[in-house]
Amino acid sequence: MSDELKSSFELAMERLKKQDADAGVSTRPLTDADKAAIAEVRNFYEAKLAQEDVLHQTALRRTLDPAEIETLTQQFRRDRERLTSERDAKIEKLRSGPAT
Repeated sequence: MSDELKSSFELAMERLKKQDADAGVSTRPLTDADKAAIAEVRNFYEAKLAQEDVLHQTALRRTLDPAEIETLTQQFRRDRERLTSERDAKIEKLRSGPAT
């Protein structure tokens, strides 16, 4: 029975690849250099996010004002979203290959 499931999965993947090809979407396998660059980007942004978390926790400990806590929390969320967006954009650029 697992052979049937695997076979169905493979057929579905072939159909999806054909749809991508028909739509003009091209894929390429990642090289070891691409994988290393992606890992480096992830590590960098993981460290930046951890740093932001520590800074946020430190700032929260310095205040008891609810309005200031809310402001700090909103800023923290914006910074995390910005860093996550930058990370994802850089990874996508690396995945799509060299600029032509």
